[in-house]
Amino acid sequence: MFRRHGTKPALALWMLVAIADVALLAAAAGPVLFLLTLAGAGLLAAAAVLITQRRATPQPQPARRRA
Repeated sequence: MFRRHGTKPALALWMLVAIADVALLAAAAGPVLFLLTLAGAGLLAAAAVLITQRRATPQPQPARRRA
């Protein structure tokens, strides 16, 4: 059974190699630097989500009656 070049198992293998590369970089750079990088990436992701979900025009608020 022969597989074509560029099939899913090859892609999965390269993804495992990429994860191992990130782990080696984290070990070489130190945990503090890796955590700072991870926190920065999280902040950028959160900012991107907030920017995409922001409303262009403010919505009118309904008037509330006092109890």
